[in-house]
This record gives sequence, C-alpha cells and structure tokens, in this order.
Amino acid sequence: MNHRTLVSHGAALLFAQALSAHVLAAPTSAVLTGIVTDAEGRAVADAHVSIQDANGKAVAHTSTGRDGRFTVEGIEAGTYAATAGAKGLGAATRITTVEPGPPHPFKVVLGKDAALEVTVHAQRLDRARNGLLPEVGSSVYRITQADINASPQGENTPLNQVLLQAPGVANDSYGQVHVRGDHADLQYRINGIIIPEPITGFGQSFDTRIIDQVNLITGALPAQYGYRTAGIVDIRTKSGDTGNGGSIDVYGGSHETIQTSADVYGSKGPLSYYFAGTLGMNNLGIEAPTSDGSPLHDHTRQGNGFGYLSYLINPLARVSLMFGTASNQFQIPNTPGVPTNFTLNGSSTFDSANLDETQSELNNFAVLALQGTNGGALDYQVALFTRYSRTKFNPDPIGDLMFNGVASSDFHSNHANGVQADTTYRLNDQHTLRAGIMFQQEHAVFNDSVAVFPADADGNQLSDQPFTINDSNSKTGYLYSAYVQDEWKLTSKLTLNYGLRYDRMDEYVQASQLSPRIGLVYQPTNATTLHAGYARYFTPPAFELVSDSTISRFNGTTNQSASTQNDPVQPERSHYFDIGITQRLTPALTVGLDAYYKKASNLLDEGQFGSALIFTPFNYQYGHVYGLELTTSYKQDNLSAYLNIAYSRAQGKNINSAQFNFGQDELSFIANNWVFLDHDQRVSASFGGTYTIGKTTLTADGIVGSGLRSGFANTDKLPWYAQINLGVIQHFDEPLVGKVDARLVLINAFGRVYELRDGSGIGVGAPQFAPQRALYAGITKHF
Repeated sequence: MNHRTLVSHGAALLFAQALSAHVLAAPTSAVLTGIVTDAEGRAVADAHVSIQDANGKAVAHTSTGRDGRFTVEGIEAGTYAATAGAKGLGAATRITTVEPGPPHPFKVVLGKDAALEVTVHAQRLDRARNGLLPEVGSSVYRITQADINASPQGENTPLNQVLLQAPGVANDSYGQVHVRGDHADLQYRINGIIIPEPITGFGQSFDTRIIDQVNLITGALPAQYGYRTAGIVDIRTKSGDTGNGGSIDVYGGSHETIQTSADVYGSKGPLSYYFAGTLGMNNLGIEAPTSDGSPLHDHTRQGNGFGYLSYLINPLARVSLMFGTASNQFQIPNTPGVPTNFTLNGSSTFDSANLDETQSELNNFAVLALQGTNGGALDYQVALFTRYSRTKFNPDPIGDLMFNGVASSDFHSNHANGVQADTTYRLNDQHTLRAGIMFQQEHAVFNDSVAVFPADADGNQLSDQPFTINDSNSKTGYLYSAYVQDEWKLTSKLTLNYGLRYDRMDEYVQASQLSPRIGLVYQPTNATTLHAGYARYFTPPAFELVSDSTISRFNGTTNQSASTQNDPVQPERSHYFDIGITQRLTPALTVGLDAYYKKASNLLDEGQFGSALIFTPFNYQYGHVYGLELTTSYKQDNLSAYLNIAYSRAQGKNINSAQFNFGQDELSFIANNWVFLDHDQRVSASFGGTYTIGKTTLTADGIVGSGLRSGFANTDKLPWYAQINLGVIQHFDEPLVGKVDARLVLINAFGRVYELRDGSGIGVGAPQFAPQRALYAGITKHF
C-alpha cells in the first residue's frame, strides 16, 4: 500500500472518530441499571456483565446480585452494549441508551436463540449501511430477488438483461446497455462499495444469482456519487444472516448450452457467509454477424465466483470480506464468403468461415470493509478495495492479414487499488449530514504485437511479406474525491438534499472540478411523490481503455491511420437537470413520469476501432442528451406486470480527441454538424408480467426499440425491433424431493430476426444480429 492510500485511510478513520466524538460530546454522568433473567423470566445471579461504548471499548465490568440486577455508575450519557453471560445459559447482548436523570432498567435474557440475536444485529447494521446511500432528488428503479426469480430465465438472466427491465435502458451488442443516452458510464457498487470498472469485454462481471436487490439510480445524483454518473447499479447481495441453506441449478438447451450453478449460505455464531459459483458453455457467446441463427466459430466458456464473509465484532460493528472472479473465453464468430483484400506469401485466397480469432477476459476483485453504528447518530463504512482486469485478443495470424492487412495480438491489463470511506451523522430530526472520501490508484499495461504489410501513402500493399511492430506502454493514474452533503427535512412533506463534491484525476491528463448538487423531494400525499434535481458532473475517460501509443510507428504500413492527429482524451464536464413525479393511482397500480436534460463539454463516447474488439474512448467538444421516461407497475394478488417507455436524443459535435481513429471525411462533417451518437436510440420500451396459478407461474418479458444508429457519421438508423421471451415455472415441495423449481424458457418466442448493428456508424466495426428463437430448460434444487 503506498503512502497516498495510507493517508486517505487514516483521514477517513480520523473523520469517523471526530464525528463519533461529537456525538458523545458534552459528557454527562449517568447511571446504567439492568436485570438478567433466563428464558422463563427467572433472575440469574452471579452473571458476568460487560459494558462497551459505541467505539467497542469496554468501560465497565460487573456481576448481578441474587435478584439478577446490576448497576454501573459514573458513566457518560450515550449508547452502550451490555453483554451478560452465565454458566449453562450462554451469553446475550442488548443495546441501550443511557441519559442523565433517573435510570431506566433494561432486561438481558439468557438462553434465547443466538442465531436470532445475530440476525437482529445484522439487520440493524444493514439498515445503517443502506442509510449511507442517499437517493433524494434522483430517479430510482428497484429490482428484487423475487422479481428476478419470476422472470423467464430467473437467476440465469445475465445482469445486462436484468437492467433492461428499467426505464431508459437501451439494448446493444456485446452485452452492452446504454442508460439515458450515455455509452457505458455505469458505476457498480456492491453493498455500498464502489467496484472499479473492468476492461470492457463480452462477458458480464457479476453473476445475477448473488443479488438480493439491485437498484438503478439515475438522474441528478446526490454528491455521494461521482466519476460514473449515467447510472449507479447498487447491488445488495444475499447473505447468511437469515439462516442456512443453498441451491444447485442446472440450465441448458439451444446452441449446446449447458450451465451449472450453486450457492450456499449460513451463519455460525457471529460469522455469516455466502458463496456462489457458475460454470457454463454454449455456441452463441457473441451475437451472430449474419442472420443465421447458428453462427460459425462462436463457442464460449464462462465462469463466475463470488464470496461474502461477515463477522460481528460486537452488536454495533462488523467486518466483511467480499471477493469475486469472472473468467471468460470467446471465439469471434465468422462470416462466410468474404473476399480477401491482401496477398500473403503469394496467396490471396482464404476461406473466411475458417478464421480463428479468440478473446479471453479475466476480472478479479476483493473488498475488506469495516462498517458500524453507534446505535444513535453516527453510521460509517470504511473499505479497502482491489481489482485486477485483463483482456487478450488473439488474431488469426494468416487470415487477419489477408482480410484486414493487420493481425494484432492485443493484451490489456489494469490493476486498481483504493480506499472508500462514507459517514452519516444525524444532527437532529431535520438534518442528516453525510461525508466521505475516495482514493484510487490504477496501473494500466498495453502490450500489442502487430503484424502488418508495407504500404504506400494511399494504403496500397507494397509487399506480400509481413513484418511485426511491437507497441507496448504502461501508465499509473490516480483518482481523488471528497464530498459533503446535508439532507434537510424542511417539513414533514418536503426534503432538500444539497452538497458539494470535489473530484481530481491525475492520469493521461490532469483535471479537477468542484461540483454542486441539489435535490428536492415533495410528497403532498401518501400517493404522490415529486422530485427535482441539478447536478454538475465530472466524468474521466475509462483509464483502462486509454493508451498513449505512438501512431507514427505505423506510418508506411497497412495499419497507418487516416489522420495523424491524436489529442488526449479529456474528462467530460456536464450540467444535468432532472424532474419527475410518481403517482399511486390505486393500491395495485403506480405510474411515473421523468424528464432529464444534460449539456456537456468534451462529451465522452467509445467505439470499436481496428480489428481487435476492444473499445476506445474519444470526445465530442459539444454534446447534449435529453429524454422522457414513463414507467408503470401493477401488482395484485397473483398477478404482477410492468411497462416502461423511454424517448431519448443524444448528439455530439466536433471530435476533439483520438482523431486518428476516424477518416478525414467523417472528422470534417462532424466538426460542422451535430450528429447522433452511435448508441442513440430514439424510443425504447421494456415490459413483463407474471401470473401464478397454484404452484405454476406463467411469465413473460420483452423489449422494443426504434433501432440504433448506422451509416456515415450516424446519419442513418436501423429498423424497429421487438423481442418477447416466455417462460413457465413449476414449483414442487414434495416429501422425497423437497423444494424444487423447474422452468421452461422460450427466447424470442416469435422468431423475429433483427439486426442490432449493421457494421456501419461511428466506432462500429462489425454487424451483430440478436438471438433467434431458442428453447431452454432448467431445474433448481433448494436445500
């Protein structure tokens, strides 16, 4: 750990201690009294009693008298944990608040279920942790574990498809989703802790089955949230706090799909745990480049693992360890019948159906967190995190040269370490203060071995003998942030959240910004909620994707860039406005309407340039994004349904960084014209519903889109598309087999063939078709 990390960690702890000291300021002498009994209410004599303060420090030890009573005098007013124990009866802990004046006795009961007691403490800490994450003024869409289980694929649904259930989320190829007209720009948090983003790839970094609840937070975000601001994907994981159990799941079907998953959870004393893992393979790893439903060379092997350990230090604090891994291998699918463009060793023929390009991806992360509360005004969480991510693209050394004139073996890796500290201090009934810091160090490595042909100034091949250019570099970068905010209850119906956030980056460029945030929530009735907000955003480019490669080393080759200009990629700065209303029309039906507008300078976007399927960021000097979202949900008895419709418009003007990726004709056109971003989709919709009859659940979900952009400078767009998935789930609970769920799933039930990408547009390298009709079945055994 470097000195910067130690300084940040120390500052976070000092800040938390300072707040704690403020809570317990103005010491006043008080008396703590209590009684210890067994489960039948009989007094327990000679029970040992230990008293701890809000910091976990033992302040007194005593024993009970014959009547089971004990007294501790001369302590300061505040919140304490009293732990009592007696031979044959075990131990129990109770929380009490001591105030000046006559003492109020409290009871500690021995012999009760220790697991239940641990559960109560864990739930208290969960509430304290969730209270660290404000949502005032933003738009929040919540998806629970029950919602996921009731969808056609259940927990086998990839996370990106789970997010498609939320409004304003547009579907794209390679497992991407775009929220409110932004490319990527999503921040993932697990149990409130930021997980640094991995290198963009085809696979999903997190397994859906670990989710207890996922919240997508968008709009004008409170000061707590920074760097990635299109949406906060806040994952609250399953845990072992509520009992022991687990499940085994087998899922498979079309495209030779087979996937096996398992999870296990439980607790023993103060320790609780949750572990999950998935292994699978299929022959549709990446969207097909042709309308053929069974693409050539598209096999994938994927695996995910996740672990969560939590230990209760005392009733007011716990330490937790989270770790996860995702390891994925993909074949790049082929398009048959494509003619070659170059000659290699006198040969100009190569069957494009036999190309052998592959990509491997690895993403590991771990988090160690200390989280607690003083049982009254102060909650805190301090976390150390680390993440290692790497992507390796392996070309076909012969075929790529003959088709593209370039065969590039690309290795990218990124290692991030950091500290995050968040605190909440309830000043009084009207004001809740929150503050925190974050520091992150990243080290990125780029190691590319590029085979090319000699070429003239117009790109014409001069020799059929290739040669190799090695292009390697590395860089260390730093991110710093701090925030402070106040959630002010102006009245019982009106809440204001206002704050400031400071962000600084020291990467390929140095930049910083002080960002004000303000959000307002007004609830005139229990059925109506209005919100509005403004946020100033500072968004650095994805450090793991930016490279300072020397373009000139490829001059005179078939990999020469059309433009030699390569201005550094800048952070995006934007003003964001959001306003919305949610109305409960009936006890079963709720509707919401939300509008947003973003005005940006150095608008960030990403594209796939070159033969390797790795994204590269660039800027538009000017940008604006705006839209409207309608969301509805219905739930009554055994029927539930949702419908989301969104309108969005995302445009940019004048590309002012990484220009070498573009042709001069596109650069000139975009310099003088507003163009649509490649991921702009004017209209998107998602819908779904479930109906349960006895032990049988009928379920469906679907998406509709007006088509992503295509053509020169994104001046065209693809046709409308729609996809509906159907499922039936049968629940069994029989003496011999226990609890078992069986499901049958039909993907793209109506067999509509549609194209997500046609290979044209800004930063689009290849066509991709959505999956055609496919049939899957799964069985889950719960224990």
